[in-house]
Amino acid sequence: MNCRIAQTLTLLGSLSLALPTFADQVFQHQGKPPQLIELYTSEGCSSCPPADQFLGNFLNNPNLWTDFVPLAFHVDYWDYLGWKDPFAQTKFKEQQYNYRRNGNIKSVYTPGWLVDGKEWRGFFQSRKLPTNTQKNGGLLQATLSNKIKNQELKVSYQPPQEQHKLTAHVAVIGFDQYSEVTAGENRGRSFLHQFVVLHHQSKQQESYDWQFTLPSLQEKQRYALAVWITTANKAPLQATANWIE
Repeated sequence: MNCRIAQTLTLLGSLSLALPTFADQVFQHQGKPPQLIELYTSEGCSSCPPADQFLGNFLNNPNLWTDFVPLAFHVDYWDYLGWKDPFAQTKFKEQQYNYRRNGNIKSVYTPGWLVDGKEWRGFFQSRKLPTNTQKNGGLLQATLSNKIKNQELKVSYQPPQEQHKLTAHVAVIGFDQYSEVTAGENRGRSFLHQFVVLHHQSKQQESYDWQFTLPSLQEKQRYALAVWITTANKAPLQATANWIE
């Protein structure tokens, strides 16, 4: 074999070995589910920064992801006050209104809290979170493939007893999201948000297996993935979450 051809083949072989490979990442939780903590918030709401800070404190909790899954959904119905929240999505507003129509909350407002699908007003009285009284939530497993492009997520659930028309929810969570507010009620303030839901999908079906395609993620940023299963009345049965590696 020509020496130059051999060298070329050797170089190509080395390059192929150097190409990055992305192993699957498995998210799993079994038994007693972690508390699902939802905060509905807005940068246009002057009452929201203390709630955002309270949620951000979970970042230092050693039981994060195993006992608590915090989520910050930014809503857009305060944008008219003069500041457009860059993290707000109309679907999160609709999600909050669906909670009201379903009876999970009495009214739509920010900061609005739900713990395990139920309205929690204890924050306004500086109370601790309600005790997690949930029992065995079954086995929830999610497998994430190729964490740079064309991310595929497979979700499977084994409930402790037969369920019908369950909904699987998937959220990509962002951290250290910085924002300087130049108008509205929080004009002149700067925020560093944690647990910001950047992407959310849900699917309802009879079977206990779901597939999702997630958006590409930016490199050198910190993200987490949360997956949870709810019943028709939006009560969570099981949840799992962790950092995306």
